[in-house]
Amino acid sequence: MSALIDLLVERPVAGGRMLARHEGRVVFVSGAIPGERVRARIERAQKRTLWAETVDVLDASPDRREPYCESGCGGSVYAHIQYARQRQLKGDVIADAFRRVGKIVLPCAVEVAASSEDGYRLRARLHRQGARWGFVREGSHTVCDAGATRQLLPETMRAVEHAAGEMQRVRPSLYEQASALVIAENVDATERVLHWEMPATVEWPAEGARPDVAGLTGMTASRAGEHPRVLAGDAWVTDTACQLFGAQAPVAETTRWRRRATSFFQGNRHLIGALVRRVLEASAGDHVVDLYAGVGLFAVAMAAGGAHVMAVEGDDSSSVDLIENAMPLGARLRVMHASVESALGQRPSPRPDVVVLDPPRTGMSGAALDGLIGWRVPRLVYVSCDPPTLARDSGRLVAAGYALQKIDALDLFPNTAHVECVAVFQ
Repeated sequence: MSALIDLLVERPVAGGRMLARHEGRVVFVSGAIPGERVRARIERAQKRTLWAETVDVLDASPDRREPYCESGCGGSVYAHIQYARQRQLKGDVIADAFRRVGKIVLPCAVEVAASSEDGYRLRARLHRQGARWGFVREGSHTVCDAGATRQLLPETMRAVEHAAGEMQRVRPSLYEQASALVIAENVDATERVLHWEMPATVEWPAEGARPDVAGLTGMTASRAGEHPRVLAGDAWVTDTACQLFGAQAPVAETTRWRRRATSFFQGNRHLIGALVRRVLEASAGDHVVDLYAGVGLFAVAMAAGGAHVMAVEGDDSSSVDLIENAMPLGARLRVMHASVESALGQRPSPRPDVVVLDPPRTGMSGAALDGLIGWRVPRLVYVSCDPPTLARDSGRLVAAGYALQKIDALDLFPNTAHVECVAVFQ
């Protein structure tokens, strides 16, 4: 049996654990809240660092609540913390990352905009373990109940269950080889596509019966690196400006975004409009470049607002959707299907007033950051879902002569350790 230790929990750290100390060693402990005294079981140890999990709370925080799902299922490592305190802790993590990693002291606390905790996800990947489909429990290969996390709508979970049964019935050979399934919905959940991810070695069977798609508007499948094949219904989901923004949309109501389940799109239905509004406010300019553009969430909105935009996207699936979404905007939105590194290796003409960038969780590569700094663009709007990599890249930008003007945060991932930031540099 692993050793038990008593800890006084100090503060949150990136990734969802809390920091404590024991006999001169740093301890990263799960299941705790700053200010609590807990008894924890040591999971692993290095020379100066321990990792532990809470097994008993000796002095509980007033912000502790009974979690409604398994800790760590789908990233729900904050589920035991009252929601207002979760957002405060995420603001603390952002400030800590900027101080330690970027060597930047933020002038004030970061406010994190709230989301509803229920049914917020527009996109999710589920994995299989035997007959079960669900999220993977953090730090393991164990599948856990996605429905219990409340990230997906109940009707979404019912549609997944029905679709799995249908695939077993009409396409059993495909079902048995599927490695994961991806759900994509529009904001108001009137369109929902389920996509089966297949190994590269799968052989497509001859056209057979089409699965019933009750609860879905479409079902697709693809091998790695290939475009989706439609098994039933439609491959696309569509959002309009009215759906994204509600009343008083900042762009024409006819503005729309179409995407397939294989393409990246921001995942929170309650905050996606607020995120785009903040980027629009920060990126005002005649000429804008959007790096890591995805299907054009920001690029389409900026072009619809009157800017001339160059959108750069390297992913094949997202690029196809981006090109389609750009078509109604004509010359105001040009698309470059290329890596960001290669795009930044070219001198833009005219020089953009603003660059918007939304890189993956790993942040920008060194080559991309060098290229961006070389452009000497007056303003940068950096969207990030990972405070440490944002802080790292911010440190490079500040050293190159940029000033961090503003940082906002939105809780696109309630109950998880993740948080979305919008940082503006001049």
